[in-house]
Amino acid sequence: MKHALFISLTAVATLSLNISGCAPAIVAGGAASVAADTRTAGTVVEDQSIEFRIAANLQKDPEFLEKTNINITSYNTVVLLTGEAKTVALRDRAEKIAKTDPKAKKIYNEIVVREPLPMKARNYDSWLTTKVKAKLVATEDVSSFNVKVVTSDTTVYLMGLISKADAQKVAQVAAHVTGVTRVVKAFEYVN
Repeated sequence: MKHALFISLTAVATLSLNISGCAPAIVAGGAASVAADTRTAGTVVEDQSIEFRIAANLQKDPEFLEKTNINITSYNTVVLLTGEAKTVALRDRAEKIAKTDPKAKKIYNEIVVREPLPMKARNYDSWLTTKVKAKLVATEDVSSFNVKVVTSDTTVYLMGLISKADAQKVAQVAAHVTGVTRVVKAFEYVN
């Protein structure tokens, strides 16, 4: 899709303007999610702000809209860039732009140099993310509350605040989900 980044930002902006009547339900749902999350509510909001700022800065350059499909994920102010860019220069420029965000403490650049994936492949990645999350929730002895799952071209990226032992368990569960070809750990380790 030629203008995926623009469409994503437009959808977020439009949705945020239209949901004012739904605020109590959204806040309640978010409160339950935040209650299980070890990040502070302020950090959760900061992560969303980081994602939006980086996306907005990328959108300023029409070349990113035409020649890339870049996803920005922030967890505890650690940023993961995934997706595709047609050239190494675009891949590197995206990282450089992300590094200008004053609140992003670390950037993982996992953007692959290739043609952007078609929508069918992106939908399959979303399905894989859902399958991994469901498997994590269903697996005893694995805490998935502090784990963010992102999938790009059948590679699963795992982020979050987690112990090394739990990280290993989470990665093993993700690796055994049918369709996952690779698992990348981008965790922050806690004791």
